[in-house]
Amino acid sequence: MTHLQAGLSPETLEKARLELNENPDTLHQDIQEVRDMVITRPDIGFLRTDDAFILRFLRARKFQHFEAFRLLAQYFEYRQQNLDMFKSFKATDPGIKQALKDGFPGGLANLDHYGRKILVLFAANWDQSRYTLVDILRAILLSLEAMIEDPELQVNGFVLIIDWSNFTFKQASKLTPSMLRLAIEGLQDSFPARFGGIHFVNQPWYIHALYTVIRPFLKEKTRKRIFLHGNNLNSLHQLIHPEILPSEFGGMLPPYDMGTWARTLLDHEYDDDSECNADSYSAPAKDLEKELSPKSMKRSQSVVDPGVLKRMDKNEEENMQPLLSLD
Repeated sequence: MTHLQAGLSPETLEKARLELNENPDTLHQDIQEVRDMVITRPDIGFLRTDDAFILRFLRARKFQHFEAFRLLAQYFEYRQQNLDMFKSFKATDPGIKQALKDGFPGGLANLDHYGRKILVLFAANWDQSRYTLVDILRAILLSLEAMIEDPELQVNGFVLIIDWSNFTFKQASKLTPSMLRLAIEGLQDSFPARFGGIHFVNQPWYIHALYTVIRPFLKEKTRKRIFLHGNNLNSLHQLIHPEILPSEFGGMLPPYDMGTWARTLLDHEYDDDSECNADSYSAPAKDLEKELSPKSMKRSQSVVDPGVLKRMDKNEEENMQPLLSLD
C-alpha cells in the first residue's frame, strides 16, 4: 500500500482493487500517464495536477487512463466556461450559505451498506426570494468538493435522495432545460464522484415530465441508477435500509435536521446572518441565471430540441401536459 492509499480501510482497499482496478504497484505510473496527457490540451488551465488530485479522477473512471484524463479536462473546462459560478465559491457566500442552511444539500450521518455517503435534498425548501437555482448548484458542487477529499468516498461513492413533496408547479417552472443542462454537465460530466443511485420520492407529475425530457441526454449508466419511487417508500427501503433513514423517508431515525451539513462547512459562521437578507443574491449567480433563461440562450446550446424548448419556456401548466406522452 502506498501513502496515497493510507486513508482506506482494508475492506475499501479490496473494493478498489476488485471494482476499480486500483493496483498499488502501478499507482504512481497510472497517475503519471494521466498527467502526461495535460500537454495535449493547452487550451485548458489545469490548476491542479498533484498525485492525490489526479487519483480521484482515476478512481471515478476505474483507472481507464484516457477516460480519467477526459474527466479531468472537463472538470477544469466547466469551470472556465462558467467563471461566474465559481466567483466567491465558498460556504460563506450569501447565496451558497442560505442554500446550505436550507439543506441543499443535506448529508445523513450513517453510510449505506456499501459505504456510500447519502445526500438528501428536500426540494420544497428552496426559498426563491433568497437564493437562485444556480446558488443551489454551487452549494452542491462546493459540498462535493469537501466530501471528495475523503478517499473512502472516492472509492465507495454517493447516493442521492430527492424528496419532491410540496414542490410547487411554480417552483418547477424554474427548472428550465438550460438550467438542467448546467447541472448535468457539472455533476455527471465534470465531477469525479461515483453516484451509485439517484432516488426520486414523492415526485409530482410535472417532475416526472421534466425527467422524461432530460432522460435521453443522460449517460446510460446514469439512467440505470435513477429510481422514481413516487409514494412507494417500500421500494426505496429495498435499496437503502430504513434503519439509517430519517422519518421523512419512512425511516427509523428522527426527522432530518436541515442544518447538519451546513454547520460542518460553516462552523462558527453558521449563525452569522449579517450578510444574508432577502436581497442577498450574489451578483454572479443572478447574472448567470439570467443568461440561462431560454430567451437569452441560443437554441443550439440546449440539451433539448427547439420544439420542446418552446413548450418548456411557458409556465402555464397546460403546456407541460403533452410532455407526459414522451415517456
